[in-house]
Amino acid sequence: MLKGSQRKFLRGLAHDLKPLVQVGKGGVSATVLDTVDRALEAHELIKVQIMAERDERPEMVAQIESGARCECAGTIGKMAILFRQKSDPEKRKISLPS
Repeated sequence: MLKGSQRKFLRGLAHDLKPLVQVGKGGVSATVLDTVDRALEAHELIKVQIMAERDERPEMVAQIESGARCECAGTIGKMAILFRQKSDPEKRKISLPS
């Protein structure tokens, strides 16, 4: 579980990132979850563009969080910032503030 200060730190890091994954109006599928999983393995911090109605987006973010075992650092409009720290401390690219 991320603290508020950690979420703020991650949102700052994600400011210049482009979305790596797009979720269409069809929703969260196994293919989307696999793509998010691979992107998080490579980058730890990614942006996902969710092309759905406003009231559907929080549910879709929750599905991605549970399916890809990651945490949402924040959402801005149609963008969600997702983070999953690598299990191997030597391979981590991002060190979170405590």
